[in-house]
Amino acid sequence: MVKIKKEYNYSRNRQIWRLIPNDNNKLIIEERDVSSKEVFFNCIKINSGKKIFYDFQTDERYWIGIETIYKDIIIFHKYASHDMPEHDEMIAYDINSKKILWQNNEYIFLFICEDIIYCYRNKFEGRDFFSLDFKSGRLLESLGDDASKINLLRENSFNLVNTGNYLFPEAYYADAMKDIDKGRYVEIFSAESTIAGKMEFIETEGLLFFNCHKVLPGGSLRNIFQAIEISSKKVILEETLNYNTGVFIPDCFFIKDKLLFLLIEKRKLKVCSIKNN
Repeated sequence: MVKIKKEYNYSRNRQIWRLIPNDNNKLIIEERDVSSKEVFFNCIKINSGKKIFYDFQTDERYWIGIETIYKDIIIFHKYASHDMPEHDEMIAYDINSKKILWQNNEYIFLFICEDIIYCYRNKFEGRDFFSLDFKSGRLLESLGDDASKINLLRENSFNLVNTGNYLFPEAYYADAMKDIDKGRYVEIFSAESTIAGKMEFIETEGLLFFNCHKVLPGGSLRNIFQAIEISSKKVILEETLNYNTGVFIPDCFFIKDKLLFLLIEKRKLKVCSIKNN
């Protein structure tokens, strides 16, 4: 029998914009206050919710984001302009020492592989490519303008990334679930309530996790999450992720290392463990 147990809740009463777990038992939480134009970066221990740091900001208070997290170092980027998505600059921040290690306003991040950051600098036509040491930001090599060589290195770096411990929801359509029992349960749920839009689901550990939107009187939506034991059709966890919304809200849950992450009302994170008894 599989049980789902709440481990902790997290909320700092701001909109949670992005959740980034790493492989060293840490979770980075990006929160944005659109009205004040501020972004805050927080870090907790992924298994316990214990604080590592709260409310980190750089000199740029809003137009900044995360490129990647590598060996407990966060690589931030700024934006080239406030109305365009292009990235600019790099800032390396050490989670453990809680210090900025280095900044570089000359190059733009591409990817990281085996302790080397690959980046580029725009020129009038095309790009010049470079490699940096990820800890110091020191220039290692100028790689010229051969994009095909860089693309091959990037493809090889993707093959080295371990994504096997993440489970993200898939869209549910009529033929998405080939298992008759899983499909039948969803059909029953749909018959009992008016469901709008597509559902999202994960199937693992003999459980079906799914997120859907129930139509309320007046036409608004209630965003509901359920975890069902497939063999018995028993609901073992139900949570309202968004009580009353006018839009469909996807990507409100995922699983990593048998931890279930639920984003509630965009401001609260609920983390549960999935355990076999």
